[in-house]
Amino acid sequence: MKLNGTIIALEKKQSLLDFLAAKKYDVTKIAVERNGEIVPRSAYDQVMLKDEDTLEIVSFVGGG
Repeated sequence: MKLNGTIIALEKKQSLLDFLAAKKYDVTKIAVERNGEIVPRSAYDQVMLKDEDTLEIVSFVGGG
């Protein structure tokens, strides 16, 4: 799988939500694009990741 431009190996079959939790992402402060399409936060637990997937994860940063 490709994550933000880096090839990584999926260790096991898992949902996007489980993957994000394992990588310590705060799901309230990120947006996820999978294979060119934005994934709604409400669907994170339903999306099953595959080795062929490309994920782009962006974090929201506050500031002024």
